[in-house]
Amino acid sequence: MTGVRLLPSFMRRRSACRSLYVYAFHQRGICVLSDGTPQNCISSSGKRFAPRNVSDRAAEFQFYLLRKRLHSVCSERLPLYDEGLETSVQNQHDVHETCGGLPIDHEDRATSPSKSGIARRSKCFRAMEGSQSLVPRHMQSRERKATLRSRRNRAMNDVSYEDGDTESPVKVLDNNSDPLPDSMHFIRKEVKEYSDVKVNNNQEQLKEESRKDRDDGGTEKQVKLVSRKEPHAKLHDFSDVKHIFQVLLFQKESGLQKPDRDGLAKVFKHFLWNGWAKEQALDRYHISAVIFPKAVSHFRKFFFSRCTSDLKDHLLRLGPSTASDHFLFPLFWEYSSREFSEDIARYKALVETADLTKPHTWFPFARAMRRKVIYHSGPTNSGKTYNALQRFKVASSGIYCGPLRLLAMEVYDTMNADGVYCSLITGQEKKEVPFAYHVACTVEMVSTVKPWQVAILDEIQLIADEYRGWAWTRAFLGVQADEIHVCGDPSALKLVRELCAVTGDDLVEHSYERFEPLSISQESLQGRFAKVQPGDCIVTFSRKEIFSIKRAVELLTKNRCCVIYGALPPETRTHQAKLFNDPNSGYDVLVATDAVGMGLNLNIRRVIFHTFEKHIGSEMKKVSASQVKQIAGRAGRRGTQYHAGIATTFFSDDIPYLVQCMQEPFVDAHCAGLFPGMEQIELFAAQLPGATFAKLLDHFAVTCRVDGSFFLCSCDHLKRVASVIDKVSDLTLEDKISFILAPVNSRDAKVVGALLSFALAYSKRAPVHLAMGTPTGATRSVLQLMDLEARHQVLSLYLWLSHHLPEEYFPQREQAEVMAGQIALVMGEALALSDIRTVLDPHPARKNGHRNGRSHHARTSPVRYLR
Repeated sequence: MTGVRLLPSFMRRRSACRSLYVYAFHQRGICVLSDGTPQNCISSSGKRFAPRNVSDRAAEFQFYLLRKRLHSVCSERLPLYDEGLETSVQNQHDVHETCGGLPIDHEDRATSPSKSGIARRSKCFRAMEGSQSLVPRHMQSRERKATLRSRRNRAMNDVSYEDGDTESPVKVLDNNSDPLPDSMHFIRKEVKEYSDVKVNNNQEQLKEESRKDRDDGGTEKQVKLVSRKEPHAKLHDFSDVKHIFQVLLFQKESGLQKPDRDGLAKVFKHFLWNGWAKEQALDRYHISAVIFPKAVSHFRKFFFSRCTSDLKDHLLRLGPSTASDHFLFPLFWEYSSREFSEDIARYKALVETADLTKPHTWFPFARAMRRKVIYHSGPTNSGKTYNALQRFKVASSGIYCGPLRLLAMEVYDTMNADGVYCSLITGQEKKEVPFAYHVACTVEMVSTVKPWQVAILDEIQLIADEYRGWAWTRAFLGVQADEIHVCGDPSALKLVRELCAVTGDDLVEHSYERFEPLSISQESLQGRFAKVQPGDCIVTFSRKEIFSIKRAVELLTKNRCCVIYGALPPETRTHQAKLFNDPNSGYDVLVATDAVGMGLNLNIRRVIFHTFEKHIGSEMKKVSASQVKQIAGRAGRRGTQYHAGIATTFFSDDIPYLVQCMQEPFVDAHCAGLFPGMEQIELFAAQLPGATFAKLLDHFAVTCRVDGSFFLCSCDHLKRVASVIDKVSDLTLEDKISFILAPVNSRDAKVVGALLSFALAYSKRAPVHLAMGTPTGATRSVLQLMDLEARHQVLSLYLWLSHHLPEEYFPQREQAEVMAGQIALVMGEALALSDIRTVLDPHPARKNGHRNGRSHHARTSPVRYLR
């Protein structure tokens, strides 16, 4: 007997309720049962009936069949097919064992085939309806609970079909009636009518119309028409996101009117620009800031074309608000996960590669140690670094990490002079002393592999620097030292506490006060260079003004000036500092930029701020209060002839800002800088094949993730250099990184041109040669000085590359070292001259010490060429 014949046979001999839940006809016409639960049913003609889920609303049907289906099959003597065992079962005993142990009437096992079918069926019904012994106790409890739940539901509205579609409506009975076979007799007709229906659950579309109909007993019933091509008309439950999206997915064209479209457009505009959805999309689903606007635009078009009337009304009621954003966001994700899955997956891989969270885990050997961190906190000239160096001297091994080559060179000279063998390692030079267990280096060159007894991190407040903070963070987290002495002002103390809490290190705090007092003079120089006295240091933030001020002071006073600024070679700055500190040299006034703030020990009596404005980026800004304190603190030094320090200004109207800066407390640093290592950059570049290094840095800055106590350092300078190196082919990524990280003044065309020529030669694996000779002749102009500065920077670049790339490609290292020393000597001699031709300060002179007029020294004020 085939499945097509079985279905009407069951309907003739049993009630329609049981026939509706026969569930399964295999393609060969045998019933499919496995574990006593409802299964998909397939007839021999390929038709399928499948309740998508037998929910609480259909519970009464489920448990009614649970009691009777096996007896029905057994009474018909039909072959049963067990999917789990893939065997046919012929008797009721096997059915009992393979169908979850459901009880059956065991007396029927001995019934012969000749016994009347009617008698057998009557016996089955009597046994099932007259006694509950055939149903396990836990099944009886479930039946009662299911019946109570079903009576609370007014209609069965969750019916699905598989593998096909139909144009005919399927009637589903309201289950509010008594679940007895007599009250469901009209389903018999419906089961046969839809036995040939082929439906598909994945392409289901629902649309309901409620109408009143009466059954044979005269009771009103709610009958729902379900059609595949007409979806659900109204959605009263807006919490079911997947159901709403399915409705939108298969909805016909909505045909919104212009007022409705305008209202919804405002809602979507708020969704796009409010920021909440963008942040959630990035944090939860890795939808980047680049993908998000595009995804919102596509989602808006999709929504406008499929929006139903109830969705439209609901969104218009919410309006452009946070509530509408929260409502749209799950739908937006459902759409984006389908349409932009590849972009999201690609961005997720980038984010995982650019993960900068938990940087303390990058250094497992340091984390395996219980380090002791000693914070030496105090202002300038308070002895904090001196005390740390005393511990450095007596340690069996140690490393000093300073912010400048000058400081590293000073420690190198001091330690060796005191009998402590110490090596020097900077980016441009390496001086290895035999049997030395101490090293003085710049902070970027610190080793995180070698263990030390003592490590010193000087100027720890620079851990929050926008450009170089990453070097202090790397040194603090990664150095393997039993003791780490960090020296700086109190601004970084709170941040160091947080880092120690993460790393598990012990923290000891030492606070220091100035040895000598520092006072603020309310009397400025009133714009008069004639008031400059020996021991004064005039501070300006422009190299162009330095030589103008030097010239004016030497013309109007008997004093001679030394000059210090950042572009000078370290050897030249050291020479100028020695001249100024020597009372018998004849140089008793210093003109300097903010480079005087750290790195040199100077005998300064009074610091005079010529201006507080500094060219930062593309605009002029006032220097910060911390910088003012750092520079003003250079005045007065223990052990010199000037014990007490004084700070003042060149113009009277700058006094209030000086007082304000000196009175401000130190601002706590909240974040430490980070920058990816070479290995991480290589992994990230593998995700973006073909991208230039400049674009690579841009993508990394956008996609990287950092913890709350860290930030990504600015890479604007690196991107400018990368745009030059990207022009060179045949360079590996590692080689590009080495050239880009080299110390280059990107604003100097000569230095950038030299970098490009070095990269081109190296890309061909040819020796890199210097195209310059030893300078000859006297230097008597600022332009000649600038040319010498550029030459020295090119030599420093060559030396740096020779230490970071294979040495055989840089055969002129020794020659470059000699030439750099010669240029530094020539520049020192030029700075000692008083007749350097220069363009002086372009600002007009200021009457009575103010900026709004000309003083009686206008003839000497820096407004024209002086010879």
